[in-house]
Amino acid sequence: MPDTIFGQIAKGEVSADILYQDEEVVAFRDIGPQAPVHVLVIPRKPIATLNEAQPEDAELLGKLFLVAARVAAQEGIAESGYRVVVNCNAGAGQTVFHLHLHVLGGRPMQWPPG
Repeated sequence: MPDTIFGQIAKGEVSADILYQDEEVVAFRDIGPQAPVHVLVIPRKPIATLNEAQPEDAELLGKLFLVAARVAAQEGIAESGYRVVVNCNAGAGQTVFHLHLHVLGGRPMQWPPG
């Protein structure tokens, strides 16, 4: 998989407003926010899309969602509500091909989203 801006952030080569990081996961503010709170949660492991995730990635995928919940609480949107979105491939709006979760909140969310 070619390196992406998210891969560069995960390796510390590009700066970002990082809210959480450990040896497997990094969470940072989106530079083009679609809500008052818009955080991206990525694995350090380069996985291009959800389609490329393997059974051995199951624990990592679960950890991404746990970090999303942690960041929502840290940002004060856990109780009022937030949305977690994963876009898979260009037709769904994925523009950076490094698996990532969008954590969106701080305003009422509409349905359907797109």
